[in-house]
Amino acid sequence: MLSKSRISLVRSLKHKKFRMLNGLFVAEGEKIVKDLLTTSPEKNFFNIDSIYATSEWSAKNKNGIIAGPDITEVPDEELKRISSLITPNKVLAVVRIPDFKQDKDLIMNDLTLVLEDIQDPGNLGTIIRIAHWFGIKQIFCSENSTDIYNPKTIQSAMGSLWSVKVFYTELSSFIKYYYESTDLPVIGTFLKGISIYNRQPVTKGLVVLGNEARGISEKLVPYMRTRVTIPAYNENSRPDSINVGMSAAIICSELRRDKLSHSK
Repeated sequence: MLSKSRISLVRSLKHKKFRMLNGLFVAEGEKIVKDLLTTSPEKNFFNIDSIYATSEWSAKNKNGIIAGPDITEVPDEELKRISSLITPNKVLAVVRIPDFKQDKDLIMNDLTLVLEDIQDPGNLGTIIRIAHWFGIKQIFCSENSTDIYNPKTIQSAMGSLWSVKVFYTELSSFIKYYYESTDLPVIGTFLKGISIYNRQPVTKGLVVLGNEARGISEKLVPYMRTRVTIPAYNENSRPDSINVGMSAAIICSELRRDKLSHSK
C-alpha cells in the first residue's frame, strides 16, 4: 500500500511547478512504460525513480525488463488514485527529469528541429514521434513552448520520448549564433515560400516551425536562410493552414528524401 505522502507526490506531478520542484514526471500506459523499460541503457536518456503496476502487468512483463527499479504492485483502486488518466492504465512510472547537454557537433552535421511557441501538448508529442521516425535526435523549443513532461505530451509522444532530446532555450540568440557564425542551412516554414517539393534534400540544418496560430515570429525571420512552404493541391480551395505536426512530417520526409530513397 502506498503512503499518503507518496500518493500526494505522484499526483502533484500533474503540474509543471511540482515537476520542476521535484525533478520528476509521470509516464503511464503499457506501451510507454514498456518501451522505457526495454530500451537498452546506452540508448535511453532517462532514469526511473519508481514503478507502480497491477500484479497482472507485473507478472506479464517483469522478465523483459532491461533496466529500472523493482516494480511495486498496487491494486487497481490505488493506481486510479495516482493516475492522471480518465481511464487509468495498468502501469505508471515516476521518472527523473534528465539534465541534457547540447550536442553541437550533431547540430552541425544533422537535421535539428526548432519549435517556436508550440502551445498544444499533443502537437509537441506528435512532433517528437516524427523526429524519432526520421532519425532526428535533438529538438530545440522556445521557452514559451508547452512542457515536454505535460501528461498529454507524453501520451502523444509515446515511446519516442525516450529517444529524442528536447531542450528549451531563447531561440533568437540560438538561431542567430548558427546563422552568423556558420553556413548551416536555416530553413523556416511559411505559408509563402519555395515549395518544399522543389527544395533539394539536405543532410543537416535547422528546421524552424512556428506557433500554431502565428507561425514564425518577426524576430526570427531575419535568420531564415530559406523559406519553404507546403503548397496546397488546389490554391483556390484550401484551408488557411495545416496542423504543425502534419507540416513537420511532410517537411522532414522531403528533407530526408535522398537518404530514404537509397535505404534498403
